[in-house]
Amino acid sequence: MADPVGASSSGRPRVVIVGSGFGGLFAAKALKSAPVDVTVVGKTSHHLFQPLLYQVATGILSEGEIAPATREILRRQENARVVLGEVTDIDLAARTVTSTILGRTTVHPYDELIVAAGAGQSYFGNDRFAEFAPGMKSIDDALELRGRIFGAFELAELATDPAERDRLLTFVVVGAGPTGVEMAGQIAELARRTLRRDFRTIDPTQARVILLDAAPQVLPPFGEKLGERARRHLNEIGVEVQLGAMVTDVNADGLEVKDRDGHVRRISAATKVWAAGVQASPLGRLLAEQSGAEVDRAGRISVQPDLTLPGHPEVHVVGDMMALDKLPGVAQVAIQGGRYAAEAIRRRTAGKQPQGPFRYRDKGNMATISRFSAVADIKNLKFEGFFAWVLWLVVHLMYIVGFKSRVTAVLHWMVSFLGRGRAERVATQQQVYGRLALEALGAEFVVSKTGGPKDVTAPATDLTERRSA
Repeated sequence: MADPVGASSSGRPRVVIVGSGFGGLFAAKALKSAPVDVTVVGKTSHHLFQPLLYQVATGILSEGEIAPATREILRRQENARVVLGEVTDIDLAARTVTSTILGRTTVHPYDELIVAAGAGQSYFGNDRFAEFAPGMKSIDDALELRGRIFGAFELAELATDPAERDRLLTFVVVGAGPTGVEMAGQIAELARRTLRRDFRTIDPTQARVILLDAAPQVLPPFGEKLGERARRHLNEIGVEVQLGAMVTDVNADGLEVKDRDGHVRRISAATKVWAAGVQASPLGRLLAEQSGAEVDRAGRISVQPDLTLPGHPEVHVVGDMMALDKLPGVAQVAIQGGRYAAEAIRRRTAGKQPQGPFRYRDKGNMATISRFSAVADIKNLKFEGFFAWVLWLVVHLMYIVGFKSRVTAVLHWMVSFLGRGRAERVATQQQVYGRLALEALGAEFVVSKTGGPKDVTAPATDLTERRSA
């Protein structure tokens, strides 16, 4: 039985925001002084700074530093309310949003709607790969990978079979975009710098780190010149870059790869990381069915120039879910889109003329390769090396939410980049196997043991957010 949320007691317009990522959070903050009542419905209770997930996975930062509680961020915003729940339905005709959490369903009426549900990992129709090659889209992903990466070295220390030791000390990252490059670079540094003196039986510096991609170059959005420089630097720090290599199968023991010439080979590896693609939230297709808007192959819904749906000027879609002018799925698109949608609502409630079409201000692309080295492409100015790395640090520090998180991030960066240590090396079996255990339980997962209603049965859905959207 759904619990309906009634009309705003203040009589002001009700704004529902779906998602607590960059688009949703910045939209909510932009409505702070607006005469509206804001409800943020989030699948998780935190705002995730996704570009730094790989640093959680490799032991540099803690999850709390890149994922502050949404309630804490908005605690001083009196017109904002935060609700935990996964949005399962949006009814454009009735103007309602339905969310569920542990069997409890809530209906949220709205006058204005901002949909910023983001995107999940895409395995290009091979969702079975997720069991063996976690993506990099959530805190659960990062903690699971941290356990797998550090655990691989621990198990290799115990292995007596040379072939098994080699398998455990082989790490494969699929996808040579910014996330894949940063992840591969940090695993290489972890093996060759942080762990080099920590073991007695194995030599961590002999670990094999492989970066795979079916594309012909590294970091395609950065252009051929910076991509080639990034590839050379990755080779210098011990990363094997294999391009034109398409992954055709993944299991617990390794991967099957098909090269450009059609040759199929196998790579034996215990730890695999998937950073190869994204799929927009399924809410995009739900909205498309009701509005008549088109949806592309990645599940993104086509929006009007003002980021609204055809025939529904009260529904704004921002971030990774929207398709407009081939805009990339990066944080700045979501931030600017969220602020634009908030301004549109402010103008409408004030009776002002609408603003012009959405115009994205491209602030460039950045990616770290290793300690003291990065590449940056900012307004046709291309940088590499130490200067680009410092620029990367400053820009990312600006967008970490909260003073405390910024201070601790700087301290942990100093420990990792100036010294050899990593502040977050704790890895548990629960982090590695918890997701698999929950997925195996399925509908048998006992809701009552999690504090939920005792008279309902848990839905047979992925409770860990791990599978492709």
